[in-house]
Amino acid sequence: MHATPNLPDQPLTLFTGQWADLPLSELAPLAASMGYDGLELACWGDHFEVQRALNEDGYVQSRLDLLAAHGLKVHAISNHLVGQAVCDPIDERHREIVPAHVWGDGDPEGVRTRAAQELMDTARAARKLGVKVVNGFTGSSIWHSLYAFPPTSQAYWDAGYADFARRWTPILEVFREEGVRFALEVHPTEIAFDLATARRALDALDQHPNFGFNYDPSHLAYQGADYLKFIHDFAERIFHVHVKDVWWNRGNGDVGVFGGHTSFGDARRYWDFRSVGRGNIDFERVFVALRDVGYSGPLSVEWEDARMDRVHGASESAAFVRKLMFPPAAQAFDAAFSSERQGGA
Repeated sequence: MHATPNLPDQPLTLFTGQWADLPLSELAPLAASMGYDGLELACWGDHFEVQRALNEDGYVQSRLDLLAAHGLKVHAISNHLVGQAVCDPIDERHREIVPAHVWGDGDPEGVRTRAAQELMDTARAARKLGVKVVNGFTGSSIWHSLYAFPPTSQAYWDAGYADFARRWTPILEVFREEGVRFALEVHPTEIAFDLATARRALDALDQHPNFGFNYDPSHLAYQGADYLKFIHDFAERIFHVHVKDVWWNRGNGDVGVFGGHTSFGDARRYWDFRSVGRGNIDFERVFVALRDVGYSGPLSVEWEDARMDRVHGASESAAFVRKLMFPPAAQAFDAAFSSERQGGA
């Protein structure tokens, strides 16, 4: 093994989004038994409810006490589902993912406005919880124009980034006021889905200091984007890290990178998410690169594998990541060759 990225107290956490069918009271002891130090709480299911955090005395402390009872901490929360509705064209799918008070009467602009308010409230709730990072999605008014036919002009895409900036700048100002940062998970369907669009998103926001990224190599890799270069190019903007694996260049030739309208786990797929360590992501190089740029925040496993039992998978993922975790060197490995450091007379 080569060097690893981890400080002794760098936490290994589990993102709870894929476990929202379990109440937190069941998931917390399970996560501890699987080898995790903490949880990245999703703002859906009963894991962390934004409005209860803001309006119900004792709610935030009850979440912290529940985690502490199982030796767990929280370092970030995530509100991907509501964030998706801030910039998206709204359709019936969004009704299934946003809270009822955000959906309201379903009028698209009303949904987007209420989603933006909920993201502002999420920043306020994060501060009450004592965390400094909210992960999530932004949605995008121009993702549907990804493949440029009918021909799409740069002016059309520029308008999409202007729409993003108009909607997100007021949200980010609340994040600034609360001392919390928003980390976009760079991901297809978002305003940023590769390195070029990540730069364009930052430019649209005039490099807002409270906007950065939740780095997840899996979403970059199968597209052909350089997931290691992303770490170095956006070193100062990586606010959080998801550990998720993927394989690509699989399938039987029927389905390409766009997915062929197939479901995860379909053997025809060109790419599919895998349990950590079973895909094509070179996590040793990822972790070394994160160490090189000075990232010392949580490593949060986002477990997804359509073929595998999730408890088995999340347990083996924790063990895999821990194999790559050890304290950094206290001194350069060749320092002992210096005559000033050698013992003797």
